[in-house]
Amino acid sequence: QVHVVESGGDLVQAGGSLRLSCAVSVSGSAFRITYMGWYRQAPGKKRELVADITSDGSIKYADSVKGRFTISRDNAKNRMYLQMNSLKPEDTAVYYCNADGQSDLGYIYPYWGQGTQVTVSS
Repeated sequence: QVHVVESGGDLVQAGGSLRLSCAVSVSGSAFRITYMGWYRQAPGKKRELVADITSDGSIKYADSVKGRFTISRDNAKNRMYLQMNSLKPEDTAVYYCNADGQSDLGYIYPYWGQGTQVTVSS
């Protein structure tokens, strides 16, 4: 069983910074976290990928956040972070953490947190 919790969302002025955290708790030693990613969903829009990182450290960013956001993870603690700098009003959204858990039989299951609200005022 995997439980995902995001934190760090807040109201911030344009140009400001925030750091989001994602904590993943895993029950059962035979279960490991592979892929992790940050997604966001603004009102009236589809959920979109912000950045993701694999267990071996491969990273991908959406073009809209390149150079402003930095994703990182701590594999030992099953935690992931998103440092967001130079925030813009268009970054306003609910940010979700996605973590893929792999069982000892190799099956992969996606898990999502409840989301954390980021609001950037102009």
